[in-house]
Amino acid sequence: MAAPSKRSSRPTPVRKAWRSLSWLGVIIAGLFAINAAGVIWGGGSWTPKLALDLEGGTQIILAPKVETGQSVSQEQLDQAVSIIRQRVDASGVAEAEINTEGSNVVVRIPGELDDQTRARIESSAKLELRAVLLADAATNQSIDPSASPEPTDPAAEELESTPTTEPTDGSDPAWITPALQAEFDDFDCSTLDEAATNVAPADEPLVTCDVSRTAKYLLGPVEASGENIVDATNGMVTTQTGASTGQWAVNIQFDEKGTEDFAEVSTRLFGLQSQGASPRDQFAFVLDGAVLTAPQMNGAITDGRPQITGSFTQESSKSLADQLKFGALPISFTVQSSDTISATLGTSQLQSGLVAGLVGLILVVIYTLFQYRALGSVTIASLAIAALITYLMITILSWREGYRLSLAGIAGLIVAIGFTADSFIIYFERVRDELRDGRPLVGAVEAGWKRAFRTVLASKATNLLAAIVLFILAVGSVKGFAYTLGLTTIIDVVVVILFTHPMLQLLAQTRFFSSGNPWSGLDPNALGAVYRGRAEFRKPVTVPASKVASSSKEAQKRQTIAERKATAGVGSGTSEGKES
Repeated sequence: MAAPSKRSSRPTPVRKAWRSLSWLGVIIAGLFAINAAGVIWGGGSWTPKLALDLEGGTQIILAPKVETGQSVSQEQLDQAVSIIRQRVDASGVAEAEINTEGSNVVVRIPGELDDQTRARIESSAKLELRAVLLADAATNQSIDPSASPEPTDPAAEELESTPTTEPTDGSDPAWITPALQAEFDDFDCSTLDEAATNVAPADEPLVTCDVSRTAKYLLGPVEASGENIVDATNGMVTTQTGASTGQWAVNIQFDEKGTEDFAEVSTRLFGLQSQGASPRDQFAFVLDGAVLTAPQMNGAITDGRPQITGSFTQESSKSLADQLKFGALPISFTVQSSDTISATLGTSQLQSGLVAGLVGLILVVIYTLFQYRALGSVTIASLAIAALITYLMITILSWREGYRLSLAGIAGLIVAIGFTADSFIIYFERVRDELRDGRPLVGAVEAGWKRAFRTVLASKATNLLAAIVLFILAVGSVKGFAYTLGLTTIIDVVVVILFTHPMLQLLAQTRFFSSGNPWSGLDPNALGAVYRGRAEFRKPVTVPASKVASSSKEAQKRQTIAERKATAGVGSGTSEGKES
């Protein structure tokens, strides 16, 4: 018995088609399952979130806070807008509007604003690293505004505020003048917000408290700055053996200058610890004028990768890491107002956009049915599958990534209808070309797919590249347009591969399409003459003369330039042969 040939073991087009459709079913079922899990357990929804122009949200107006006599430049405001936008984008909030109005920065966020996102926006994220000179328990006095102030001791005003000797470094006790000691003793942590510690000079000592208002510190001048941070991430604190301690921390990476400065300071403080000079062996991480943490220096850190620990959660550590990574604001801000705002466009514009999309879809359906007859039903089904996958993807992205659908995003979906239909038209025309060349329908589907797939990939690669460039360079709602355009481009390719081509493979096996029914859209007679060989065409025998004439005209219209030239060349060659 002869062994079965390798050719017979290859999967048939029908098997390939069912395999592709099965994968498509798995993808759709998986998207449904993810969405359902989000609705049941993750606070998701079956409908996508809407952007600021369609739903409304929260508006925060930030007013600059500077020292007396200083002013704010437009360059500082523009830099602040850029940093705040990066922070908001990193939190997963899409379609936010951030701009300047006069000397203020206005931030508009769609939907309800959570505490973590609010902290990202309002925090200056000005990180300073200062050595600790004094530390004590916080003094929190209740102040009665109606009470008359106590008389000032004239002697207190004459306390010396200039160091008697020049301090050699940030840990030198010479910084502690009598006036500074009195300020430290009298400092009330309940007034920290009004103390303007965030705008204190970097080359002078600072009296402040920790973020929990439980301890107060006298700190030396700034010896390392957040401006030298190149990256910041959050993660779990681990032991030397790699075991997790369950405590969240922020990991910092300095640039070359920051690494050098921090190595020098950590070496000095580690030496003070061996001398028992507490608390001067501590180093305070000061964020926006308040001490995040002031750990002891247990070793010299020379690689520029210190770690900030404290009472962090996963969310708060990520928020701080993002703030430090994108940089501190060039100036400090105070929240002038925080209000809920209504949708900037409203439901009428949304309805108009949806109607426009529906009209475009109907026109595409009418055209495909008129041009391709029953074959147009494959286009309609492909558009429906693409719409279903797109909807599920947008709802999942709304739940997981904070994506919000704006009117510009809806415009991107509407434009995608034409781009998606274009892929099917390319494929159908390639199949028709193969039928004109005399191939049977099954062979025409396979040969047409090989030719069409390269064209579809080239077209979609161009669309995707344009969407990526637009998304990178644009801001605001234009990003939403580019996002949906890129997403639908990828989905279009998936649908063409896993649905449109397999459906034609299966339909080619049916009698209705394989026999060339006039209503199938794949009738060889309606497409033109049947190919015989050597670029010669013959007319079908059983076709009436009137229909042949119309078919010939139709065939001439649909012939490619190469086919016309080839036919003309054969005709001229035949006549020359007769003359000779």
